[in-house]
Amino acid sequence: MANLRLKAFFALFLISAATAVGDSPFIIAHKKASLTRLKSGAERVSVSIDIYNQGFSTAYDVSLVDHSWLQDAFDVISGNISQSWEKLDAGGVLSHSFELESKRQGMFYGAPAVITFRIPTKAAPQEAYSTSLLPLDILAEIPPEKKFDWRLLAKYGSQISVISIVALFIYLMVTPSKSSSLKASKKKR
Repeated sequence: MANLRLKAFFALFLISAATAVGDSPFIIAHKKASLTRLKSGAERVSVSIDIYNQGFSTAYDVSLVDHSWLQDAFDVISGNISQSWEKLDAGGVLSHSFELESKRQGMFYGAPAVITFRIPTKAAPQEAYSTSLLPLDILAEIPPEKKFDWRLLAKYGSQISVISIVALFIYLMVTPSKSSSLKASKKKR
């Protein structure tokens, strides 16, 4: 009987802890970047950060700061590296994007962006971090792409098609058809 009471108390404790945690915002942020090579030889970095509230209550005074872009390596072309919103409702999504231009060549390892928000039940602001970026190879030497050589198709196309037709004909002649094998099995009975 005591073991049953202990199990019931433990189950009640787990359920109450799960509902207490589920009553607050749960912030998830995804940071992604893409590189675009300009004709002038420069390279632009387009950064997009999506913030999701997967919790059951609203997050207030949401602010985003991304200080991973050094001023001596990047110029901000459009947008800001920081943004603030009044609130993020439960199940809501906020998006922020900005564009940078690189000043120098090399590998870049971006740190996560920091999201701060306030919960009405707690006095201290809460923090969440975005995903970090995969390493970006800024202004990398890109080898030229090997394109399909249409001259080979024009030169050898007719021979390839004749060989394919002959191979298909031989395959059809050598492979027995299903209907003839069924007739043969019926004759044996």
